[in-house]
Amino acid sequence: MPDTEAITELSKRRGFFFLSSAAYGGVAGFYTFGPQGAALKANVESAWRDRFTVKEGNREIEAPTIMPEPVFEASGHLDGFNDMLVECASCGESHRADHLVEDATGIEDAEALPNSEVADLIAEHDIHCPNCGEPLAGQPVENFNLMFKTDIGPGGDQPGYLRPETAQGIFVEFPRLKEYARNQLPFGVTQIGRAYRNEISPRKGLVRVREFTQAELEQFIDPEEDEPNLDAVADVEVRLYPAAEQERDDGDYLETTIGDAVDAGIIANDWVAYYLGISQEWYERIGVDMDRFRFRQHLSGERAHYASDCWDAESELGGDWVEIAGFAYRGDYDLSKHDEYGDDDFTLFKQYDEPKTVERAVVDPDMSTLGPEFGGAAADIADALRDLAARDPDAFDGDEVTVEADGEEYTVSTEVADFRVEEQTESGEHITPHVVEPSFGVGRTVYTVLEHAYREDEVAGEERTYLALEPEIAPTYVGIFPLVGNDERLTELARELVRDVREAGLSAEYDDSGNIGRRYRRKDEIGTPFCVTVDRDGVEGDGETTVTVRERDTTAQIRLPVDALVDELTAMRSGRRTFDELLDAYERVDADTAEA
Repeated sequence: MPDTEAITELSKRRGFFFLSSAAYGGVAGFYTFGPQGAALKANVESAWRDRFTVKEGNREIEAPTIMPEPVFEASGHLDGFNDMLVECASCGESHRADHLVEDATGIEDAEALPNSEVADLIAEHDIHCPNCGEPLAGQPVENFNLMFKTDIGPGGDQPGYLRPETAQGIFVEFPRLKEYARNQLPFGVTQIGRAYRNEISPRKGLVRVREFTQAELEQFIDPEEDEPNLDAVADVEVRLYPAAEQERDDGDYLETTIGDAVDAGIIANDWVAYYLGISQEWYERIGVDMDRFRFRQHLSGERAHYASDCWDAESELGGDWVEIAGFAYRGDYDLSKHDEYGDDDFTLFKQYDEPKTVERAVVDPDMSTLGPEFGGAAADIADALRDLAARDPDAFDGDEVTVEADGEEYTVSTEVADFRVEEQTESGEHITPHVVEPSFGVGRTVYTVLEHAYREDEVAGEERTYLALEPEIAPTYVGIFPLVGNDERLTELARELVRDVREAGLSAEYDDSGNIGRRYRRKDEIGTPFCVTVDRDGVEGDGETTVTVRERDTTAQIRLPVDALVDELTAMRSGRRTFDELLDAYERVDADTAEA
């Protein structure tokens, strides 16, 4: 297992990712993806889009990254989007208090503990400031809001925030998105985009940063009718770490299937179970090591108040378990909040199969009496009477009824309220859809596949480092070389093949610098699955022109006709063909000789 330094060094040297603005000292928590990293990230995003947007029949949007303050007041981010901060009294450095406790005690989820308990643990374990070494005992543990604030327009009259998640950009547009879905549930909306969190102490490279990319799906459902296709994932094998097992001294993983976990009540929500199943298959598809992967259920203390069930996908990185995705059943919390605060309709009309006759409580206040008696509050009182009748008709059984409007209580005669129960024929009702949310951290996924793909071995007597990346996400699919760079016949054919391969939609790089072994090593280290070499044996003679094709992991090589190259590379990229099949179909080349 590689350490963090090995991955960071390779990533910086080969152009995967590196600290931004290094010429000006750099800023913690901001990273630039280099040419290889940007391509790898784009390929991961493309694979996610293929599985969660295209194959699921969902629709994708792109919302702004800056949103006005009322959005986050409605969503609860202004009051509740906090991390635990402890500040060193000696040097003034701020630290993430729960992380200090986790590092010092082995507690896995100190974030779920109350601030006061975390402060007690800091004192109990004599935790010191990582920056200056002074003790932190006795320092308060406080909440720190993670959102970046900004001003929209000149003058600062309209405050805004950089979004801390992409989800709100979907929720606030629900009134229009439901129209695109023809007001039919279920429907899903996806978004891949930037989010921002002003982390107290960014660390571990891409694992904890201040600007990152999320890939999120908001699945809108009717909780009474809509069900996922669990049969499609029932047999998917998963490693689960339920809350009950985490709370036991001898708790352990459950190796089971999605179907069995649902039947046993381990996964309480069918929709969450469905997305765990397809996510398990997707992570395996992009090269995550399933021996270093698990789904962990949230403990009650860390679960959001609006979520009935939450699970995290976690990967083992550098010996630690790190969340790389979250799966939550959010109920109607988000749409209800925006319906309450916003100026639009966040409900959806549900048509009945047949009209229904129902009894409805009706209030028709006598405004000629309310107006003179209550003045400007009359209209609000009338609205409060209607709301009360809808939720508690029995409140009108007496001679008077009391309601609250604008923080004041008002008593109204039931005769003036004109309360009655009427029979009404209705063709449908307005419902607030529930939301199921799979949310993926793209940067953490990229880091996971890098670490899980890292390999070291020996080839032709030399130590080799390579990345066993899946062809679908590898930044470069094929490297194409002339065996020597001073033979015009070889360089022209190699460049021609690069053009042909690129025109077929495959990423290819030309390289004629250094001996062939060094060129192989460079491509191995960035995870290029195949290398094609143009040599004199392939272009001389009266027969068909051939090239050698080398597979990265095994270094096995075959000689392939030039006319078949693009078709065979395309077939392997799509999964219709394997390199093992090519080994059986074409002439093999002595790998030891070719690597020299």
